[in-house]
Amino acid sequence: MTMYCLDWLDRAAEVVAGSAAWLGRGLSCVCAQRRESDARPSFDLTPAQEESLQRLQSRIDVAYDSSILEHQEALRALWHAAFPEEELHGLITEQWKEMGWQGKDPSTDFRGGGFISLENLLFFARNFPKSFQDLLRKQEGDRSMWEYPFAVAGVNITFMLIQMLDLEAVKPRTLVGATFLKFLSENESAFDLLYCITFKLMDNQWLAMRASYMDFNAVMKSTRRQMERELLLEDVTRLEDLPSYGLLSR
Repeated sequence: MTMYCLDWLDRAAEVVAGSAAWLGRGLSCVCAQRRESDARPSFDLTPAQEESLQRLQSRIDVAYDSSILEHQEALRALWHAAFPEEELHGLITEQWKEMGWQGKDPSTDFRGGGFISLENLLFFARNFPKSFQDLLRKQEGDRSMWEYPFAVAGVNITFMLIQMLDLEAVKPRTLVGATFLKFLSENESAFDLLYCITFKLMDNQWLAMRASYMDFNAVMKSTRRQMERELLLEDVTRLEDLPSYGLLSR
């Protein structure tokens, strides 16, 4: 039996506390500069990287607004992708709890991730439907009685990645953030793809740690550390090269 805690999002939001980036080599197209007065390196961006970062930041800045038709349609599309054979009775309905939202109105759970967190979930459902369904329905592994709620976990993953990659800064201040911007300039959907990889990795870590919902913070911290390591591996030149990409199924 799967059970959800009502204040789960508030507890899980603590996972975004920063962790030191794992430093690696093999970075191209960015240049590190350190000032004596600055304890953190600064990375110069190419014009393409700067433009791609600004476009992503414009997405991050959009809050979910239930009065906007586009947002309503995206939420309906997510439901139909998750439960194609089950009719949705409204944007506010107890049915949403089946997806792992905390209540009958998903809009209250988007405060941590904004509209982009809904876009991430929808991208996952459309591009990796098998993995999406496996995670939604908890179909793999020996699951805990107290499972993490799928949808709210997804919002937290969006929030964690924004923090990990330092995406709200004018330019990256960590090597992992600078590395990601190289991938983003070559693939406009890089953030959405990294989201899918991270979600699957998180569930893999969850199972490996035999975790219950009280362990979610520890699982997310472990997931973040692993993703930082993978992003900075020398032989990774695109997101599809990440070891954890192999966990995904279409």
